[in-house]
Amino acid sequence: MRAVAIFGPNASRGDLQLFHSADVNIPVAESLGAAGEVEAGLVFGGDGTVHRHLAEFVERKTPMLVVPHGSGNDFAVAVGVRTREEALAAWKKFQGGAGNVRAVDVGRITPLGEPGRAPTYYCCVAGAGVDSDANRRANAQPAWLRRNGGYTLAALAAIFSFHPQPITVRATGGEPASPLISEPGWMLAFANAPTYGGGMRIAPRAQLADGKLDVCFLRRTGKLRLLRIFPKVFSGAHVSLPEVTYFQAGSLRIETESPLDVYADGDYVCRTPVEVGVLPGALRVIVP
Repeated sequence: MRAVAIFGPNASRGDLQLFHSADVNIPVAESLGAAGEVEAGLVFGGDGTVHRHLAEFVERKTPMLVVPHGSGNDFAVAVGVRTREEALAAWKKFQGGAGNVRAVDVGRITPLGEPGRAPTYYCCVAGAGVDSDANRRANAQPAWLRRNGGYTLAALAAIFSFHPQPITVRATGGEPASPLISEPGWMLAFANAPTYGGGMRIAPRAQLADGKLDVCFLRRTGKLRLLRIFPKVFSGAHVSLPEVTYFQAGSLRIETESPLDVYADGDYVCRTPVEVGVLPGALRVIVP
């Protein structure tokens, strides 16, 4: 079997030793494309590392094993790989021909303000608004802080500085329809997986293989009220609040009064307006 390892910023060759065997020596490569033809790729990192290599895995249909090793490992948790030991167990089964490969959906973002630019794929959650501001702040933190509640601190800081603005959301793929959302809001998230930011359950009903995005919109409310309801996102109880609109969709067009940054899996992608959708079963993942 030919396999390749791809390292995120916190991984090293020492982390790879457990995955070597007498039959498989796993070289390290900067990308899947640089490795040539392989039967599997092991990604040592968090959601950001998976995000940056996602397109190659989707296009090549190469099975991916995520070895959680980042400041946020929400995608690994979503596919059932919570620890390095679980990743190793999944890898041994795969080597033994157990067929433990699952097809999951990926999200897709198409910038409408940048003609000709290729879409960006994402595995967990994308969004625009106060959560994107929180992502920007979290990305500027030292790695140790991001691994220890840094996103929560960044989100609290973002609440005090961000100002809600009108957001319009329409379904795509058919005749022009009335907006699903058209009002000022704090944020709009379009999720493929339930959590982001290290366990925040922004889309508690999201499933990786249902062919849908779960959409969570937080309409304008006072900052003190927002601070009071913020802890509910850790349990997913926020979706029942009157300030929240939550629904599923296959594809959407998102416009804002002025351009807002769009982040996905913790990384900056583009600015609004955008079209977002889902590619059912586009990614193959090795699972326990």
